[in-house]
Amino acid sequence: MKRKIYWSMCQVALVSMILGTLITTWLLCQDLQGQMRQSVMTEVRYLESAMELSGKAYLDHLASRGDGNSENRITWVAADGSVLYDSFADSQSLENHSDRPEIAQALKNGRGESTRLSQTLAEQTYYYASLLSDGSIIRVGSTTQSGLATMVHTIPWMIIMAVAIFGVTMLLAEHETKRIVAPINELNPDAPQEDLVYDELSPLVRSLAKQKETINRQMETLREKREEFTAITENMKEGFIIVDRKADVISYNSSAVHILGADMDRTDGANINVLNLNRSNGFRQVVDAALQGQRGEQNLELNDRHYQIIANPVVESGAQRGAVVVILDVTEQQNREELRREFTANVSHELKTPLTSISGYAEIMKSGLVQPSDMAPFSEKIYVEAQRLIVLVGDIIKLSQLDEGNVAIEKTTIDLHQVASRVVDRMKDVAKRTQVTLTLSGKPTVIQGAEQILDEMIFNLCDNAIKYNRPYGKVEVMVETVDGHPTLTVADDGIGIPRADKERIFERFYRVDKSHSRQIGGTGLGLSIVKHGAIYHKAKVEMESALGAGTTVRIIF
Repeated sequence: MKRKIYWSMCQVALVSMILGTLITTWLLCQDLQGQMRQSVMTEVRYLESAMELSGKAYLDHLASRGDGNSENRITWVAADGSVLYDSFADSQSLENHSDRPEIAQALKNGRGESTRLSQTLAEQTYYYASLLSDGSIIRVGSTTQSGLATMVHTIPWMIIMAVAIFGVTMLLAEHETKRIVAPINELNPDAPQEDLVYDELSPLVRSLAKQKETINRQMETLREKREEFTAITENMKEGFIIVDRKADVISYNSSAVHILGADMDRTDGANINVLNLNRSNGFRQVVDAALQGQRGEQNLELNDRHYQIIANPVVESGAQRGAVVVILDVTEQQNREELRREFTANVSHELKTPLTSISGYAEIMKSGLVQPSDMAPFSEKIYVEAQRLIVLVGDIIKLSQLDEGNVAIEKTTIDLHQVASRVVDRMKDVAKRTQVTLTLSGKPTVIQGAEQILDEMIFNLCDNAIKYNRPYGKVEVMVETVDGHPTLTVADDGIGIPRADKERIFERFYRVDKSHSRQIGGTGLGLSIVKHGAIYHKAKVEMESALGAGTTVRIIF
């Protein structure tokens, strides 16, 4: 113990010193490089301003003063990459610079930068280039010592400091180690002098004195734990089976028997092999894998339910003792995963359609094939598709917030009739254009709710009633109290909904007539928002509809 404490203290000191030195050196290098980069960028900005005013005359002026061949290298490059001026060399002797990263970036983005190391890695040159208004590029390069070289130069000093610090640490560690372990060496387990030991060792001293009492208490605890284990496993919804290395069942709970449909009463207390509970190939594979020392996992379908079988090996002292099998009901998870995949596919499809349209029109306009007279119609089509994307994304965000209950709107006292009146007023022009009569009836009805969500719900119901109506059709919005419950009703005499589609009409992106729906617009999320808005308000949604006879939707609060 003494030796371990001693060497641990020495190692900690040495490692801390080395890491501290390396990190400090690295941070210093980064700071110096940052200052160098900022200096080069500033110089480029000054040169850029001077070049915009005086052009090459400014560079000639620098050369005549002797500033042209300064510490930083100044290069002026034409748009085609040829060198017009260089402060370190004859521009005629230099090759084309168009392939330089910083030049290429400047031509593309207006500014560019790059860093190149020397072949020996001892130096690095930072280049920063800027595009001038005439299409040429002014570049400044600054050469400094690389971070690696700087760190290499510090190695001798690091070695000297390490030797000095390590020597001092060894002396201090020797003294501290003796002082720490002395009270422990003097400890007598039979007659411990607690006033001579550390407070941290008091529990150990007391546990030694009460060893027999502790053992008895542990035996009682084991019995209680066994009873507790049995109570827990019997109340688990998940199936739980323990088997020995021969695959014989040692313990199980009633959930496992129920899930697997086994009849344990017929065993008459005899050992039963776990494979007799279920003889499917997947169940056999997962148990065999666990008994061979590997974790096994398989999915199993029983009685129209999906289960996940997980088997883990039980190893004691390096020897295989058996396995623990857990059976989880993942039916809900599977259903949610299926809904997630369907939702993802629908979102991808809905986003791809307007994006493809926007990309197509933009590509035609970019190629110059569009007549000036056609620019406005093309731009309008792009705008319409972009608005469709915005509405779609907005609806998806609303649904996500309602799904997660992440709606940062407080419920207040709201007049449902007043909210419906505002929505009807907004939509009268839309109804008039489609030759549909939109009316509101009822009386003031107060509820506790979120006005923004209620407005969205009523708007979507009215919007659907107008869109899926026929010329000279009617849409009636009614707010009333029925059997003590505030009720909002939106009824139309439009095309109606087939019976086969009623169960799915509130699903996301579900459309009864996809071709007609896409023709009139919409995201396919309106009724989903209505459904989740009703859930948010703890309201019930009822729908009555018949093909060709119209649709009536009620929201009962």
